[in-house]
Amino acid sequence: MSRASLFKIIVSYRKPMVGLLLSTLAIVSSHAQTYNIDPTHTNVRFAIDHFNTSTNTGGFYNITGQLEYDPTTKMGDISLVIPLNSLNTGNEAFDIALKSVDFFDIEKFPLAEFNSTKWHFSTDKKGSDITKVEGMLTLHGKTNPITLTATKFNCYFSPILKKSVCGGDFTTIIDRRKWGISKYTLLGMTEKVQLDIQIEAAKQ
Repeated sequence: MSRASLFKIIVSYRKPMVGLLLSTLAIVSSHAQTYNIDPTHTNVRFAIDHFNTSTNTGGFYNITGQLEYDPTTKMGDISLVIPLNSLNTGNEAFDIALKSVDFFDIEKFPLAEFNSTKWHFSTDKKGSDITKVEGMLTLHGKTNPITLTATKFNCYFSPILKKSVCGGDFTTIIDRRKWGISKYTLLGMTEKVQLDIQIEAAKQ
């Protein structure tokens, strides 16, 4: 048998196998449902120690994005767009200071973004099967990996929206210096910032 004939046989055998594989992947991916982030039930709150005295807190709101989730195939993906001008600490003077070039510099960097890269699931059925979400946080012109720990996550049918809704709470601690926000660290103000993220999204 010539090499050309052998090659034709191999190609003719592999084509249906490739087609079957692509069809299977399409079926699996089609199970994931797409949800739109609800800005009224989604926020990013932060807490940072203030020279070992009190804790400064605040939050970002009006967040948009999308969630894809399928508990059957253990698949998840989320993207968030965070408008930094929505920052609210309850103190207008403090808000202005944080929005300045010394900290978030929102005139130059008006948005922060989070995009997940990997979801982790547990087989423990006592609580949420989502344990943590890895992703990339873009802030202040820099992008670094972070890991969000899931404290709760659930989906339910909303009697108000008349559609499926998924949401949960996540937390992490970041080093603000990695994003070029290091004001007052040399004077003793900690670089560690706790982020608590509340997410809720409605099915498209």
